[in-house]
Amino acid sequence: MEQNFNHVLLCGQVLTQPQPSHVNHGQSFSRFLLSVPRLSGQEDCLPVIVPQPLLELCPLSPGAAVTVTGQLRSFNNRSGQGPRLVVSVFAQTLQPGGEGPVNRIRLSGVLCKPPTLRCTPLGREICDIILAVNRRYGRADYLPLIAWGTVARQTSILAVGARLTVEGRIQSRTYTKNLETGPQERVAYEVSVMRPAELSEFVE
Repeated sequence: MEQNFNHVLLCGQVLTQPQPSHVNHGQSFSRFLLSVPRLSGQEDCLPVIVPQPLLELCPLSPGAAVTVTGQLRSFNNRSGQGPRLVVSVFAQTLQPGGEGPVNRIRLSGVLCKPPTLRCTPLGREICDIILAVNRRYGRADYLPLIAWGTVARQTSILAVGARLTVEGRIQSRTYTKNLETGPQERVAYEVSVMRPAELSEFVE
């Protein structure tokens, strides 16, 4: 049984033309934004990193529908510009088209910080979680999760090192960061937890 996993399935509309992102071990990667509507009518605009060979097999242009499978990845931004934790979807497959909007993520990892339980101004409970999900070669992704209501209370009592397996969606959230040069609008990406789950539910 796989003890740590990170599975993403997205189906939405390409918002931006893929642009060069970085080169790693001689491999080129590009980045584009994918729009996935919510049931509420809002949309999540999610950054997707894609290896160049995938783009050559499945060229993308704004307005096109595409289905993406992959993982949610993170890295620490030490440049001093933008968020300290950069989160994006790493594409492992691309397929043109797809059936309706899909935004699904399944994660299993361990808590690396104590969960923080808080309330909204309207009194709704929220729990902020950082989940560490190991990947190959000794690396790990540190992913921000947010749980609501009953799920927030359930996860808030977990200790650092506890295993958590969840299903949810990736959401984008705009906020204002006050800098010395003035307020700056930024976008945060996090996993909205729909439900905690037993690891056995995801055995294939």
